[in-house]
Amino acid sequence: MTRLTDNLDDNHALFVEEIRFNGELWSLESDDGWVVVDSEEFEDTDVMPFWSDKDDAEAHCVGEWSDYQVSKIEIEEFVQEWLPELDEDGVLVGTNWNSELEGLEVEPKSLAENLAGADVD
Repeated sequence: MTRLTDNLDDNHALFVEEIRFNGELWSLESDDGWVVVDSEEFEDTDVMPFWSDKDDAEAHCVGEWSDYQVSKIEIEEFVQEWLPELDEDGVLVGTNWNSELEGLEVEPKSLAENLAGADVD
């Protein structure tokens, strides 16, 4: 059972809080690569979803994502390598998407600022 709700701002705040505290986050990976989807908000834009909890990420390994498994990413690698690369590629970050695949789509630079200590609110 996932802890994530339909309050997308709360899910995002939980994401930032937990990965800062635990030093790790999770995404879905298969032999073909990482899960990347079309943005619901911005035309011609990709989004890569991440979760702050392994179980919340694992809950999405069903249906069309049943070939994916959960992979851990250390926060240092995420901030220093992933976020700059995602920003360069114009890919948004999906944070703690709920069971309906609803969640915020944030700019990598904005997320980096949140993780550096700026307010999430």
